[in-house]
Amino acid sequence: MTAVDDLVAGMIREEGGFQKALRHVLENELRMTVNEFCKATGISQSTMYKIVEEKREPNLRTARMIIRSVKILSSSASENFIAVIASHQVLQTMDDEIEFEGHIVRLREYPVSTVEDAIIAALRAEKDGALGVICAPIVTPTIERILTIPVSPVIPTTSISTAIERLKRDL
Repeated sequence: MTAVDDLVAGMIREEGGFQKALRHVLENELRMTVNEFCKATGISQSTMYKIVEEKREPNLRTARMIIRSVKILSSSASENFIAVIASHQVLQTMDDEIEFEGHIVRLREYPVSTVEDAIIAALRAEKDGALGVICAPIVTPTIERILTIPVSPVIPTTSISTAIERLKRDL
């Protein structure tokens, strides 16, 4: 069971289970203090202390931030990746990795040619352990509903301008 699995199972198992699991993950898996975790993730220290000391249950947004942060911190840099779901043509122009919060995160390609392929690729990417998904705006609302990881749409700007210019020449 991974650290993220422990957190989710703790949340479901019992009241206060998330907090117990979080203390265990911080101490035994990440080997970090609450202060170190907060500095690494940007999560408020007061919020974290209230959660860890079982003075409050985390709201959904905070639980997601904690889970996402634990996932990033507990994975080795080579395992961290963001899924990019796009056509072959778009993927050919893409970099292989980015820097995120002082860590190198790979960009893993999921080539697709239909909306259905994009939805299947998104599910596969989450199963593969993606930290997040980048995809076309047309499928973003659907993918956001079925995944538990962040989803960000590609917003084309210069590519639309370039396509317009090409069409002007051809007309």
